[in-house]
Amino acid sequence: MDLTLKVWRQKDAGTKGKFETYTIKNVSKDSSFLEMLDVLNEQLIQQNIEPVAFDHDCREGICGMCSLYINGRAHGPDELVTTCQLHMRKFSHGETITIEPWRAAAFPVIKDLMVDRSAFDKILQAGGFVSVNTGGIPDANAIPIPKADADEAMDAAACIGCGACVATCKNSSAMLFVSAKVSQLALLPQGKVEAQRRAKAMVAKMDELGFGNCSNTGACEAECPKGISIAHIARFNREFLKAKLQD
Repeated sequence: MDLTLKVWRQKDAGTKGKFETYTIKNVSKDSSFLEMLDVLNEQLIQQNIEPVAFDHDCREGICGMCSLYINGRAHGPDELVTTCQLHMRKFSHGETITIEPWRAAAFPVIKDLMVDRSAFDKILQAGGFVSVNTGGIPDANAIPIPKADADEAMDAAACIGCGACVATCKNSSAMLFVSAKVSQLALLPQGKVEAQRRAKAMVAKMDELGFGNCSNTGACEAECPKGISIAHIARFNREFLKAKLQD
């Protein structure tokens, strides 16, 4: 199929960007979205045009690197998939596709479609870990954990930190990401010891980095490629409130 692509081009964070329009022909419906961009870049190189810079790594929906805003949606029109898992059969012959980077003050543009998401790393460094001495490695099942808690902790741990929640939220809030990381640890015995300190530290770092407040619209859950529930935000708020009350 033939497509028209409106692609955001921007040299760096300090340079004004703009959309450039490209035409690409004979795209296979079985190809992935990133494979289509590879074909576009091969075409641009042949025309002596600088190729489009975009992030990717595993191309298996695990790492979260392929962060693109496609036709007004994070990761495109499919449900519960990352951009690298999106296939061209979701588009129609002759369609115009608009491709942008994440839009958030905390995610400055590096180049074209690439953004700096190191703000997430800084939030994790602020509290997304267990530092208490829990002793040596215990035998399997030595620490009883209710299956419901273990399952919910694993569901939270499925967050890949792609940033779709931030890009989708009208306030550019990182609450879904942060709450998933808090739940991942706070539901387990090893993480309960520092649960309240962790909540305060991660909120402080999130605010410092320029993320907005939760909009309570649920858009983050709707666009999350891993289906992370906003119920984690409610738990996170409870942990934070308990910490503040104890202070």
